[in-house]
Amino acid sequence: MTAKREFKMRLKDFVGELEGHISTDDGQWTIKGFVDVFRNVYAISSDTKIISKILEIHLFPKLMEFAEKHGYRIVLARHQNYYPDLSFVKADDENLKFAVDFKTTYRNPDKPHLCNGFTLGSHGRYFEDRTSTKNIQFPYGAYSGHICLGIIYSRADGATAGEPGSCKTGELHSIPSVIRDFQFFVAEKWRIAGDKSGSGNTANIGSINNIDDILAEKGMFSRLGESWFHDYWVNYNKITIPDGKGGTRKITSLKDFVEYRKGDVSRIVPKRNRVPGK
Repeated sequence: MTAKREFKMRLKDFVGELEGHISTDDGQWTIKGFVDVFRNVYAISSDTKIISKILEIHLFPKLMEFAEKHGYRIVLARHQNYYPDLSFVKADDENLKFAVDFKTTYRNPDKPHLCNGFTLGSHGRYFEDRTSTKNIQFPYGAYSGHICLGIIYSRADGATAGEPGSCKTGELHSIPSVIRDFQFFVAEKWRIAGDKSGSGNTANIGSINNIDDILAEKGMFSRLGESWFHDYWVNYNKITIPDGKGGTRKITSLKDFVEYRKGDVSRIVPKRNRVPGK
């Protein structure tokens, strides 16, 4: 068994224990708000960035336990915008490192088989130059694997968290949890990647958003292989081809890229964004 496969398998076993750490028996988030020195509890906003950061803090002690149990130390990202969130470095072999990025997203309330999707890191400088240390904790090529530890959740219906007001710690039951029904996943980044940028004009790789495919690691590159993922995203929006109308266009789709490289387009896993049965 390779070191990457072993690490990933152990991380998958570990996340199976996490739901009980962050949710009540009826699936609600155990975090209700912020506490001040007067024991007032202020409700949490449903903003996704706030929820993501609090979940990360909530789980960090457990991740520390996991690292110590399996002989790793955790190196936190040096700056807020650095990749990855966590670097697991083997205590007895500094050359063995795994990048673990923490990802959270919510289910689409109208299409519950889909989630909102998320970004999978930059395809810019450090991705193109595997020895670069720009905006990355260790050079990209120094990691033996790039893994997402993710949580998919549902936003609570009718939750008013984040509105002005507070309660005492003894009245926590009166605060509705803003999220519930957690579903954890562990996936290699390349296995759940799509072929579109994940955040507007920034150089971020976008994920697929079919929940079953995320859990099964059936991204668009999953049958092509990791080398295709790297080749495509290193060259994303850089290769010019004829547009069929006398002009040119940049390649920003996996089908065009595989055809350009004379590969087998039948190995592209299509995105499944439609409602099942329709």
